[in-house]
Amino acid sequence: MTNKMRLTVAGITAFFAVIFAVLVIEFLPNQGDASSAVQFGAPFQLAAAREGGTLNSKDLVGKPYGLFFGYTHCPEVCPTTISDMSAALAELGDKAKDFRLFFITIDPERDTAAAMNDYLSNFDKRIEALIPTLDELPKLAKDFHVFYEKIPSEDGNYTMNHTALVFLFNAKGGFASTIAYDENKANRLVKLQKLLAAK
Repeated sequence: MTNKMRLTVAGITAFFAVIFAVLVIEFLPNQGDASSAVQFGAPFQLAAAREGGTLNSKDLVGKPYGLFFGYTHCPEVCPTTISDMSAALAELGDKAKDFRLFFITIDPERDTAAAMNDYLSNFDKRIEALIPTLDELPKLAKDFHVFYEKIPSEDGNYTMNHTALVFLFNAKGGFASTIAYDENKANRLVKLQKLLAAK
């Protein structure tokens, strides 16, 4: 099989994995309620790039937040998503002052704390980086129905196929909704406003 064919097959596999993840999430019962966190996602404790040490998901309860799985060498999906979310947060301003978006790397081999902090320095400060270890990543991805796959390139480097969704959680820690890659700006803002208005 040629490299081109491998990339095509990998792209098709990633596409269906994303569709599957969306369908699983779409039909989760009791979305937005604290009990849904038991059915989707799981508690986590990951290295925090900005402040050092670790961030425990239990400490996030009380304020809404989002999770996005990606990597800094991503050519399109990740920078577009982070840029779109940064613009949305800037537009919401103080209304979203308590919201945090965590960019969780699926490429901890290359995404050091320094690299991730440098990458996010051009975006809204409410977007922070978390770094799982290679041992932590498989379970974390499984808990959040996230697909990721390393795709070797001809130059000996690699890219990553991955789920392209932002997962939104309410102040109770319950799963609320998702924002899709390149989703309509108006829809993105409505979802965030609804999340921020929830009690």
